[in-house]
Amino acid sequence: MPRDKSLSHEKVKQAIKEEFLEKGYEDASIRSIGARAGMTSAGLYRHYADKEAMFEAMVEPLIQSIKSWTNKHTSKKYNMMDGGAKKNELFGETFIDMIKEIILPRRDEFILLMSRSSGTKYENFLHNYVEENQKEFSEAIHYLKENGYPARELSEEELHMLLSAYLTACFEPIIHDYDDEKIEQYLNTVQEFFMPGWLRIMGAN
Repeated sequence: MPRDKSLSHEKVKQAIKEEFLEKGYEDASIRSIGARAGMTSAGLYRHYADKEAMFEAMVEPLIQSIKSWTNKHTSKKYNMMDGGAKKNELFGETFIDMIKEIILPRRDEFILLMSRSSGTKYENFLHNYVEENQKEFSEAIHYLKENGYPARELSEEELHMLLSAYLTACFEPIIHDYDDEKIEQYLNTVQEFFMPGWLRIMGAN
């Protein structure tokens, strides 16, 4: 009877995830992953070209989902502004919603990305993500001002500092692997602390 290749691949993926979560990218080994999956190193190479490809397979789908949500969210906000949406409608959906919808269902992969990625091309993910959002946020502020909102101009340094603080605070309870109840509690606290400031900057209150 032929082997179920999809089942075998899922077993390999689970072994890879466990190895990287336990040891991080740099200390993980192909041999150890093979032992977890119950196969030889040669068998693993039939699934992935190398260790780097294994790590990429773990985190890249999450990154693409984050980018997709962010792009969709940004387009939605611009369309709402063009349509004359009220302030409370315009700023109803927040980054916290993305965390709940996209990141929490894949928290293991997010922990890999944020705290087990040293030695990979993803090790500066947070810094790069802040810079990407900084550009979008700066453009949004200019757009709001052009459309009559009393948005506040910030220097690039100020905006970078605020976004770094906000995103770091949002991600901390997940990185520390708190349970769902604590994560919900801490995210609500972060939202209550930062949101009034963001709304003032965007000219929404």
